[in-house]
Amino acid sequence: MENAMLITLKFWKWVKPKNVSFVILMLQFCLIFGQQKVIIIDPGHGGKDTGAIGANTIQEKDVALSIAKEIIRLNKTLLNNEFDMYSTRYKDTLISLSDRSRLAESLKADVFVSLHCNASNNSAKGMDVYVHNTNDEEVLIKKSIGMGLSILEESTQKLGFKKRAVRFSNFQVLRENIEIRPAILIEMGFISSTDEADYFLRIKNIRAMALAILMGLYNYLNI
Repeated sequence: MENAMLITLKFWKWVKPKNVSFVILMLQFCLIFGQQKVIIIDPGHGGKDTGAIGANTIQEKDVALSIAKEIIRLNKTLLNNEFDMYSTRYKDTLISLSDRSRLAESLKADVFVSLHCNASNNSAKGMDVYVHNTNDEEVLIKKSIGMGLSILEESTQKLGFKKRAVRFSNFQVLRENIEIRPAILIEMGFISSTDEADYFLRIKNIRAMALAILMGLYNYLNI
């Protein structure tokens, strides 16, 4: 599975993510915003909320945070800050679902992307993307679906994960964002599967997943 799921990058440079608290403070005084698309990356769970526990004891909260950090770093190093990108958390802390949405509102985000891992009692594998299950904001729902499909296409073709579906749900982070911006929740594989849990143990695979998600966003937002 590893050979099919590996993207090799020639150059990696660690960078320190932006300080969200500082940015929110500055926004209170600044009325002029750049033309970059503002993207919120939301690594799910955190702190005492571990999320799903993998077949190899890997924790969903840690996988989501590692990939979120990589997405932000790759946006800077490979795309020269194509997007103005922020994370809802930068360390192992529990952030309320409402505060995650409030951050998106404070930063006037253009899109909201929540990162999770799936788990099942059966042998399920692959990636899903969720959008909100309402028709009230038809245009934003369609945009959310389009963004989700772009990420699914990029991730499953380049990494070898099974492409499952775009699904509909009333998750709070989707519900609180969909009236304002396209919003998706990505289930980045089943860590209840030994293969997919083991995949996320290696940093090169974390980077590969982050790059696939970033390029899925890039492809959609630059149509």
